[in-house]
Amino acid sequence: MPTECNPDLFGFAPVEGRQVVAAFDGGMITSNAGALLLGGVDRAIGMTARFAGCFSDTRCQEYVEHEVVTLVRQRVFGIALGYEDLNDHDELRHDPMMAVLAGKLEATREDCAPVAGKSTLNRLELSRLQPTRYHKICQNPIAIKRLLVDLFLEAQERAPKEIILDLDATDDPVHGNQEGRFFHGYYNCYCYLPLYIFCGRDLLAAKLRPASVDAAEGALEEVKRIVAHIRRKWPNVRIIIRADSGFARDDLMTWCEANGVHFVFGLAKNDRLIAEIAEELARAERRSRRTGKPARCFKSFLYQTRRSWSCRRRVVGKAEFTEGEANPRFVVTSLNRRECKSKHLYEKLYCARGEMENRIKECQLDLYADRTSTATLKANQLRLWFASMAYVLLCGLRRIGLRHTKYADATCGTLRLAFLKIGARVHVSVRRIKIAMTSGCPVASVWGEAATKLNAAASARASPA
Repeated sequence: MPTECNPDLFGFAPVEGRQVVAAFDGGMITSNAGALLLGGVDRAIGMTARFAGCFSDTRCQEYVEHEVVTLVRQRVFGIALGYEDLNDHDELRHDPMMAVLAGKLEATREDCAPVAGKSTLNRLELSRLQPTRYHKICQNPIAIKRLLVDLFLEAQERAPKEIILDLDATDDPVHGNQEGRFFHGYYNCYCYLPLYIFCGRDLLAAKLRPASVDAAEGALEEVKRIVAHIRRKWPNVRIIIRADSGFARDDLMTWCEANGVHFVFGLAKNDRLIAEIAEELARAERRSRRTGKPARCFKSFLYQTRRSWSCRRRVVGKAEFTEGEANPRFVVTSLNRRECKSKHLYEKLYCARGEMENRIKECQLDLYADRTSTATLKANQLRLWFASMAYVLLCGLRRIGLRHTKYADATCGTLRLAFLKIGARVHVSVRRIKIAMTSGCPVASVWGEAATKLNAAASARASPA
């Protein structure tokens, strides 16, 4: 509660006979000092400058206080630091760390802060494909999608022999009358249905879609684009597409077969498929009842649907008996038996796709990729891309700065709490900016090693051999 003598001074329970008081009078202090690492990652991979290059600015430059690159950096860094709303930036624009990250300590106009507030950032988020009277900043969606794949390619030290592209759709609940919202029966809510494509931890595509479409809607176009982009740099890489049964569509499988791309998709069970593995199910049941433990057998066979598939394809059936009942599962694949045995294909290759769901959780829970509350689908797609770029930034921190540490596989939320949210006093003089971070930081040594690695990577990028 405020003390009687000073309403801005707050008193708390005494400790060892000494009064405990608090006030917001510390001066230039920030709780985001660890974000210097984000700036280091950005210099090492050159992301925000290229992302800003995906926008064109037709504003009268004579009156522009905040350039597009400043707006882009502010929005991406803000999401990575946990500030999901534009409203947060009305106070955050006075944070000295945001000014340092933006590379702009002072505004040219007296009535402006070094970085932008919510209204100016809103102009960026409402950017159109073509300039209008009220929308002077324009976006280039093709360039943004291409940038995500470029960042993935550059993150690899050498061309791999094989990569696996994971596809998945998820729900993005909405709570207003946003353009493109529909009620989805499976998720039991009004939502969007974004499509994500990952390769391991790396994000290659994030496409926002109405919930009224099929899970595989637009997947073929995205796969075509990404595969062509990858093969321009890695012509000999072996590519496998992996997804659940929602993507086992004939057009996608036919294109993969015609273009040398392998696939492993889940396949929804039906009576014909179950009949194919009836003997294996009976064998698994006998073994389970004899041992009292779950049992499973596998069978590989050729299968074709009655109408939807254009040819016969290899299907692997898992005949499992567990907890007193049968649990059959199926996958369809272009890999033959010589390339991949049935048990390995299901247990090691297909089931590993579940790890992608953890990456989606990072994007949505830690980086607010589901904060799609603007009115138009196009603006919400841009919000999804801002969250995606924040994810790429934190992946760069894991890959470059935290390699060979216990935080190399930490989630984005853990990285934020451990390495970014650090209190510090900021002192600006004529010659330098001193950021005095708390001496009690529990990850100080790891933070320092990460900063050293990121500075080395940034220097290597600035002066390539």
